[in-house]
Amino acid sequence: MGTVTYAQVKISAELRPRTEYNHGYKTLAVEDQDPAFLTTQRTRLNLDYKSEVFMAKVVFQDVRFWGSESQLTTNGNNVSYIHQAWAEWFMSTNWSLKAGRQEVAYDDHRIFGSVGWAQQARAHDMAILKYTGDISAHLGIAYHNSSKDNNIYTGPDAYKALQFLWLNRKTDAYSGSFLFLNNGKPYTKETDENDNITEQGIRYSQTIGGHLKTKLEGFTLAGNVYFQFGKDAGGKDLSAMNFSIDAMYKASEKANIGAGYELLSGTSYDETEKNNSFTPFYGTNHKFNGFMDYFYVGNHINDVGLHDIYLKGNIKPGKVKFNAALHFFSAHKDINADVNKSLGTELDFWCGYNHKEQVNLDFGYSHMFASDGMEALKGGDKEATHNWAWVMLTFKPTLYKQ
Repeated sequence: MGTVTYAQVKISAELRPRTEYNHGYKTLAVEDQDPAFLTTQRTRLNLDYKSEVFMAKVVFQDVRFWGSESQLTTNGNNVSYIHQAWAEWFMSTNWSLKAGRQEVAYDDHRIFGSVGWAQQARAHDMAILKYTGDISAHLGIAYHNSSKDNNIYTGPDAYKALQFLWLNRKTDAYSGSFLFLNNGKPYTKETDENDNITEQGIRYSQTIGGHLKTKLEGFTLAGNVYFQFGKDAGGKDLSAMNFSIDAMYKASEKANIGAGYELLSGTSYDETEKNNSFTPFYGTNHKFNGFMDYFYVGNHINDVGLHDIYLKGNIKPGKVKFNAALHFFSAHKDINADVNKSLGTELDFWCGYNHKEQVNLDFGYSHMFASDGMEALKGGDKEATHNWAWVMLTFKPTLYKQ
């Protein structure tokens, strides 16, 4: 944490417009479907404060589609809001308490992530008790209600109650983490004659597992193992797992190549009694399983699961870094009785350029080569062209610092 002998104040901003072209993004297009062309923008004002007693952060954020507001706007759509507002109290050298609306991200962002790619990103209303030592420990607690008059939650969030414990041991040789998540989703137990909820229950699922990352003779190796059990939101028994392994080899000072595999278990189309589908709840899921977001980005939940075998690499010959990945997708469980488990292949290409540490220019192109299984799973036409392209500018000026 370090000792701060005087208060530090920083005011910064972020402006991030992104233009996207898509024809078959997230789901298959049909042959005569017109492509979509749109621009979104994230604008942030960040206020940071730190003293030897506590630190605090407030992030004001505006996310909008270009053209969604009148030129003579009165802010009728209420697109500006607080993305983060938290304070962390340094109770001692080792202990601190962080409370408020905050981004929560651990390890490779598979279960908890900030979802920074999405213009709106993700933030939680919660408190986290932290211990920092040879083994770091974070205990997070959240509980949501819609009003002060009862114990009913009908809000938009993904849970009513949540608790997690994250343990991490980090050395020069490796970083190893353990995570336990108790995720509680509300369900209606009783309603009145007007269908208003009068009694609500919570169904809990548990996720337990860990993440390991190490370096070995030019290789960076990382992997996850997670298990889920308990009850899903619909009350079914849950038994699911996630396994992944990722390897990256440093071929030269300017180039890296790698490969990996991930399994997210699924439920067969003819299974009705039990849920075997793994859910990567609050992760940065755009980071995994292809950039076209066919899987686990607001979709593919409680479905047939996924095998993802991929190759990847990057090279930086000058100021521009070029990246590429090739994914081979198949379902973990049967889609239906008429198609096999193959889903298709996705090619992702993206690159980035940083200008004097003040401006980033990033762009990319992705193409999905779909199979019969993907058409059966998603609908659309596998013979149509499925592609997505984007370009993004990011400006992050520091306005004031003391």
